[in-house]
Formats: sequence, structure tokens, C-alpha cells
Amino acid sequence: MDKNLEEQLKQITRRPTERLVLLRKLPLAERSVVLQELSPHVQQQLLGDLRVTEIADILDHLDPRQAEKILARIKDQKRRLKIIKRLKDEAREKIEYFLRFHPKATTTLISFNYVLLSSKTTIGDAATAIEEHFEDTGKFPEVLVQENGQLIGEVSMATLVRERNSFTLKRFVRPVEIISYQAEVAEVVDTFALSQRKKVVVLDHDESVLGIIYADDALALFGKIPAETLYDMSGMDDSSRPFDSVQKKVKSRYQWLVLNLATSFLAGSMIFVFKDTLDRLVILAMYIPIVAGMGGNAAGQVFAVMLRGLTLGTISLNTAGPAIWREVQAGLINGVGIGIIVAVISVIWNDSAMLGLVVGLSMVFSHIVAGFFGAFVPLFLKHIGKDPASVSTIFITTATDVLGLSFLLGLGTLLLL
Repeated sequence: MDKNLEEQLKQITRRPTERLVLLRKLPLAERSVVLQELSPHVQQQLLGDLRVTEIADILDHLDPRQAEKILARIKDQKRRLKIIKRLKDEAREKIEYFLRFHPKATTTLISFNYVLLSSKTTIGDAATAIEEHFEDTGKFPEVLVQENGQLIGEVSMATLVRERNSFTLKRFVRPVEIISYQAEVAEVVDTFALSQRKKVVVLDHDESVLGIIYADDALALFGKIPAETLYDMSGMDDSSRPFDSVQKKVKSRYQWLVLNLATSFLAGSMIFVFKDTLDRLVILAMYIPIVAGMGGNAAGQVFAVMLRGLTLGTISLNTAGPAIWREVQAGLINGVGIGIIVAVISVIWNDSAMLGLVVGLSMVFSHIVAGFFGAFVPLFLKHIGKDPASVSTIFITTATDVLGLSFLLGLGTLLLL
């Protein structure tokens, strides 16, 4: 505790008539530190004068054991139960809000197995707090350290074992990964994915500790996402398994295959429409799979980005305008680069500059189409309440194939015949 807070502590203790006013003047974090440092008698008097909401806010800033000790000084059982109910309701709402990022996340993901100690606490006193926690819960807690009511890091159990009991925790504090319970979903997922630490501390809006999430628990939850996404993108039921019966395998796949067949016929009809062109320019036939394949691959990349954004809740059709436009621009630039390469190869291979121009421009157009439909289709399907992962690829592939081949064969008809 710094000198300013020590002075506030002395004033509150020595000036009984001004205690409530002096305490309320302090910021919430400092208020919680001062209250727990006061004598039991002074605490009891202040707890009788403070409103239920004020006490709940202060206790919310403390370690659960510290809060429990202060609550025990409230003799009025009804008043104590009101405070406890408010604390539980607020904590539950915050935790439920935080857990919105994944439908399978439950409140058990957040652990309360910690003690929050002052940086001025000695290792000897910390050992006592840990022992009390172990006696109550049967678990050794994480040791989190606060200074003036703000979390500054943690101290490892190994440090507590080997260092002198007279040393303060502040000497051995190390950083701890933190995240706000109000963080955007993308930030939550990225923190878990990128953090190399074994735990993440979840903070309340006032930067008090709400709980701890362990990396193993997060991995068990998020580690399932890639497999589920793979099933969704193929149109498969995520209950499908390698040793399912033949009947179950057929039942789960035939609808997808029939729909895909219908769209394939639509793409194939483009060849029928331009059959006269292909009869006279057979050389164009060799570029059909190249244009279709490159368009499909480019669209697949865009689709993966959009599907991740939809999964994390960072994008919707209403806010997607800039994102779609950027994907179209990226498709244009990539298309120009790939188109030049294909055009040069075509000129060298077929000795025709005009054929190279047709193929190169087709590649540019195909990538623009891929950028637009790869972004728009999953967003639109999500907007109308359909699963974008299950059916997007059918419509995206159809769009890139039909429009890409139409442009290739149509441009060939105009410039080469």
C-alpha cells in the first residue's frame, strides 16, 4: 500500500464521524484495499453504513476468501444474503456474457481457484493464505498479486517454496495473460490461440479478477472447431464416423451429391452454349479446367476467411460492404498477376498473342468473381438463416465455373473467330 493510502487508512481510523465520506471519496480499487486493512471494529461500523450496492461493488473487487471474511462481519443475516445474491447474480451474468463465444462453453470453464494478495504480502503470510485455501477446497490455488487494488501479475508456487518468508511478493511478480470479459469474440479466441501461457485471467469491467481459464480447458473446447468446420464445409453431419454403416454413410451424403450434380450440369451447359466456338477453337478446351480450377481455389480462400469471421461473430451482411470490396480488389490484383503468367505461357506454348490475351483476361475476371461470390454467398446465407458452412461451396463453385467459363468462351468467340 502506498503512502497516500496509508494516510487515508489512518484518517478513516482516527476520524469516526467522517469515515463513510472519506471511504467513498476513494476510487473503487483503493476502497477495497483500505476496507480490508481496517480493524474489525471499524469495518463493522462502515459495513453498517454503506449501501448494499456499495458493499457488493467492494467485495466484487476482492479475492473470494477476503470477501467472505468481510461478509462475516455483517451481523444482519438478511442484509448479508442480499449482498451475496447480488454478487452471485452479477458474477453469473458476466460469466455467461463472456462464455457467449462458443455454444458448448459452460461456467465450469472459468475457475475460481486463486488467492488475490497484496504486493506487500510476505511469502510467509502468502503461505498461510494458501494453506487456508487448501483446507477449504482441497486444491492449491494460483497466487495472483494486486497493488492498490489492481492486478499486476502472479507469483509461482516454486518461488514461494524456495524464497525467504520475509520477502514480499512484489519482488517475484511475473506477468500474467489477461482478457476482459467484455472482449470481442475474435479477441477471446485469438488470445487463447496465440498465448503460450498455461492460463488466462478474466477481468471485470473495473479490472478486478473475475476468474481464471486454463489453457488445457480452452484447448479441449476450441480444439474441436477445425474438425467441425471440415465436416460443415463438406456438407457432412458432424456425427459421421469412419466405422458408420453403409446405409448411414449413403443417407448422410446423397442429398449433397444430388445438389452438386445439378449445379455441375449448369456449369456444363456453358460448354453446350459455346459448342460452335469449341468446335472451331479446340485449343480453348485445354484452358477450361485451368480457369475453373483457379477461380474455385481463389473463392475457397475468400470463403475460409468469411466463414471464420461469421464463426467468431466479427462480420455480418449488414457490415460487410468494405470487406467484400476489398476481396474484389484483392481478386483483381491476384487475377492480373496470375493472368499475366498464364498469358505468357499461352503465347509461348500456342504462338498466339490474341489467345494469351483471352486467357489472361479470363483469369482476371475469374478472380474478381471469386472474390465477390466467395465473400457474399456465406454472408447472404447466414443473413437468411441458412448454414453458410454447409451449402456455400456449391453456390460459390457454380458461380465461378459458370461466369468464368462464360467469359473465357464468350471472349474467345468475340476475339478469336
